[in-house]
Amino acid sequence: MKSRLIPVLVILLIIAPSGCRHKQASLLPVTSMQIGAEHFDLEMAVSPHDQEVGLMHRDSLDPDHGMIFINSQEQPQTFWNHDVHFPLDLIFLGAGGNVVSLKHMDAYRDTAVSSDAPAQYVIELNAGTVDRLNVKVGDRLTLPKDVLNPPK
Repeated sequence: MKSRLIPVLVILLIIAPSGCRHKQASLLPVTSMQIGAEHFDLEMAVSPHDQEVGLMHRDSLDPDHGMIFINSQEQPQTFWNHDVHFPLDLIFLGAGGNVVSLKHMDAYRDTAVSSDAPAQYVIELNAGTVDRLNVKVGDRLTLPKDVLNPPK
């Protein structure tokens, strides 16, 4: 019986991982934010390291998830999509939550995309989300308290 069981176990060990979808777990704090008529869980990237890594090396982003980059002051913001496997919409926000710029980045885009005006916060969402929610420059989004007073 043991001699039959070993080949079966070996085959299962070889096949099983290919059927599992790898999903990267994030250790970043998460906040909930309403954008348009929908709520999103946004990972908060505060440190320079977390902001540099961003959404790199992930296979996908759930439709109701994203990332918010929290900076200490308004300034021109520049992003790229290096090693990000999916396209993104970017919402650039001023200190008060006003939308100052909207951009789109294709997957693996190494060309920089800059805000049209100084921004303190940048939200990355799946491509097409900004159009679906009809977000426009000049709209005001309510920033969650934990974004206004982020963890260090």
